[in-house]
Amino acid sequence: MLLKGATQRLLIEVLLPVTNYFYEICPLMTATITTGTLPVMESFYTLQGEGMHQGKAAYFIRLGGCDVGCVWCDVKDSWDAARHPQISIETIVEKALQETNRQPCIAVVTGGEPLMHDLKALTAALKAAGFETNIETSGSSPLSGSWDWVCLSPKKFKAPLPEVLPFANELKVVVFNKTDFEWAEKYAALVKPGCKLYLQPEWDKAAIVTPLLVDYIKLHPQWQLSLQVHKYINVP
Repeated sequence: MLLKGATQRLLIEVLLPVTNYFYEICPLMTATITTGTLPVMESFYTLQGEGMHQGKAAYFIRLGGCDVGCVWCDVKDSWDAARHPQISIETIVEKALQETNRQPCIAVVTGGEPLMHDLKALTAALKAAGFETNIETSGSSPLSGSWDWVCLSPKKFKAPLPEVLPFANELKVVVFNKTDFEWAEKYAALVKPGCKLYLQPEWDKAAIVTPLLVDYIKLHPQWQLSLQVHKYINVP
């Protein structure tokens, strides 16, 4: 049935603006449902305890799977992806919205080594839900996803890929012994100008290493100290 002139004008002048407005203010309701799953070890709402965003409200998504193998890793349970349930991206994001009371905040994707997974769909869904996407990675696997902040924490056990280095907004080097200062300077010379530089004591050796970091930073003020504040205040 053909629409007559008056009806056509009604659709154009009234219904079309309403439809456009609906799409602008309700992107989550009109977006295509995201498919796919990821192995999630845990997810929780807390404060970011390290680096540039220390002290900010942050929702953490810890993915299973890691092939880096740091001897001092404090989440070795994350290494085997098969030990953790595959959860749909839609469920991951909905849980994040519920636990943050739908307040916009940082969403930190970590691991394990999160870049072992294709993160394009997850970051798209998080951004659509209003989250700022952050990643904590060793950079040892190809970069995927759309990120507002990339924290690169290179590890000697499996060095970062050269193509990941230009995307680092923050370089965070965990210091286990004095040789790690040379490792830190190597990567500080490879990241882009303006990348934030942090030295962080390995937790179990913090009492010994932290004074060394203080002295080093005083001599090399381009670096800043990162502490795992969440462990001091007993939050996840």
